[in-house]
Amino acid sequence: MKLHKLVRPYLVKSGHNFRLKDYDPADTHDLKSEDKAESKAWLENGISRLVELQDIFGADCSWGLLIILQGPDAAGKDGTIKHVMSGVNPQGVDVYSFKTPTPEENAHDFLWRTNRVLPTRGKINIFNRSYYEEVLIVRVHPKFLEQQHIPKSARGKELWQQRYRDICNAEEYLFHNRIIVRKFFLNISKEEQKRRFIARLDDPGKNWKFSAGDLEERQYWEDYQDAYEKMIRHTSTDYAPWTIVPADNKWFARLLVVATINDTLERLKLRYPELTDTQRAELKAARKKLLKS
Repeated sequence: MKLHKLVRPYLVKSGHNFRLKDYDPADTHDLKSEDKAESKAWLENGISRLVELQDIFGADCSWGLLIILQGPDAAGKDGTIKHVMSGVNPQGVDVYSFKTPTPEENAHDFLWRTNRVLPTRGKINIFNRSYYEEVLIVRVHPKFLEQQHIPKSARGKELWQQRYRDICNAEEYLFHNRIIVRKFFLNISKEEQKRRFIARLDDPGKNWKFSAGDLEERQYWEDYQDAYEKMIRHTSTDYAPWTIVPADNKWFARLLVVATINDTLERLKLRYPELTDTQRAELKAARKKLLKS
């Protein structure tokens, strides 16, 4: 299976005409989950290739990679990270989850808390939620702007346009500095979210995953869908595109995410660093010394 053929239909490089309703949360790209052995093999092969690519990526140390996961509650962000990154070298990956901002974070600009943990070159950083919450939950619940000390006179529609522009400018800046940004929207249906919430309630081992706040936020489903659509429409670019991940089927969501990451790294055409003649001579001398020791 060619990576680019799987990835391309879900990649949004320019969001000007983006409509979320054009993407089916249950889509599996004509792949069938009935053959579990085959779908499992696809994912395992993708993870194995990611392990190889990450090793080269870290050795080359000329690029950084920022992976952003956004989506409704129960869309599978945690599970995607757990499964897709299951075999990579933990020294080369950092994961950050952004919850409700602290008073200190609210006292700074809205990019401050994420800017502090951007990836260095040679590393992959994953944001489980991100600065995009500032045009999602804050837009659905404008009351949070009070905690950010935004005056009422500055809370109109222009505020969201300004934040979209600031985000695009920040991501372009990262790209110019060899930090690649890849963004994934886990597109789950309202029906599938309900099923997963019920599963969390019925299974004692999953009770801890359920929060009454999740149920409350579900009441704003349409508001969030509108906010997601506007977010993607205004911030999907050639240098930092969104991938719309059909998330109703976990196996396909994970396969698409790992395929997209691998495709991104493959396109860099990186190699292990080549040694200079001087370095080769030093290694040769070191080997002789070891043999005599």
